[in-house]
Amino acid sequence: MAHQRRQSGSSAPETQQDNPAGWQKFRSGLTEIVLIVVGALIISSVIRAFVGQLFVIPSGSMEQTLEIGDRVVAMKAIHFKRGDIVVFKDSQHWLGAGPAERSAGGKFFEFVGLLPNTSSNYLIKRVIGMPGDTVACCDPKGRVTVNGKALDESSYLYQVDGQTVAPSTMSFKVVVPAGRIFVMGDHRNESGDSRYHLEDISTGQYQGSTAFIPQDDVVGPARAIFVPLSRFKVLHIPATFESVPAPSAAGPKKAQICVGTSCSP
Repeated sequence: MAHQRRQSGSSAPETQQDNPAGWQKFRSGLTEIVLIVVGALIISSVIRAFVGQLFVIPSGSMEQTLEIGDRVVAMKAIHFKRGDIVVFKDSQHWLGAGPAERSAGGKFFEFVGLLPNTSSNYLIKRVIGMPGDTVACCDPKGRVTVNGKALDESSYLYQVDGQTVAPSTMSFKVVVPAGRIFVMGDHRNESGDSRYHLEDISTGQYQGSTAFIPQDDVVGPARAIFVPLSRFKVLHIPATFESVPAPSAAGPKKAQICVGTSCSP
C-alpha cells in the first residue's frame, strides 16, 4: 500500500519550474504576438502620417456624392487639383464650437489609424477655385464659371425628384488669393461653404478672408469611399474641370470679392 501511495504521489502535475521547456514555448509565443501587434500599429501609424487617413462624413453637405456615415480615405501623398473633393482642417472656424473629444483609448486608436477620424474638426468639400482663379455665379444659364468657363455640374450636384439643385442661390464673384482655395459642397442648399463666408468679419483679417481655405490646411484629396462596402467606389475629378483654363495671373495677396452688386476691396 505504501508503494502504491508513493506511485500516486509521483503523478502530481508538473510546475513551471519542473517543465521549463513548456514555459519557454509559451513565453516565446506571447512575445511573437506582442511583436506582431506592435509592428502592425507602427505600420498603421506610418500609413496614417504619410499615406492616407480615414474620415467619417458627418453631414449632408456633399450628398449625394457622399452620404452621412460614409468612410472616405484622404490621400496625403497626392497633390489635389481643381475639382477634387478634399478634407481640410477647420482653421477658419466654420463649425463654430470646438470639436467633441474621444476617450483616451479612442484617441490612441484614431491616431494609429484603427479608428476613422470623427471629422468633428475637419470639413470636406469640392475644390472649385485654386489660387488666382476667378469664380463667379451665375452666368445667363445659371451656371458657376471658373476663369470664364461655365461648369457642367449635373454629374455631381444634389438632385430632388430627378431635378438638379441650382448651383447657387446667391450671386458672387471672387478672385482666389495666393495660397488659398475656394470650396463648395455638392448639396448646395445644405452646404455652409465658401460662399456663405464672403462677408464674414474676423479680428485682424479683411472681410471675407475666412471664405478661402489655406492650402496648408488640406489633409488631402478623398480618393475612395471604403465603408460601407455597398457604397464602395473610387472618386474622380468630374470631366467638366478638364476644360477650365488657367488663371490669367497669380493669386493676389488679398481676395477680390463681390457679393451681389457690392465689391471689395
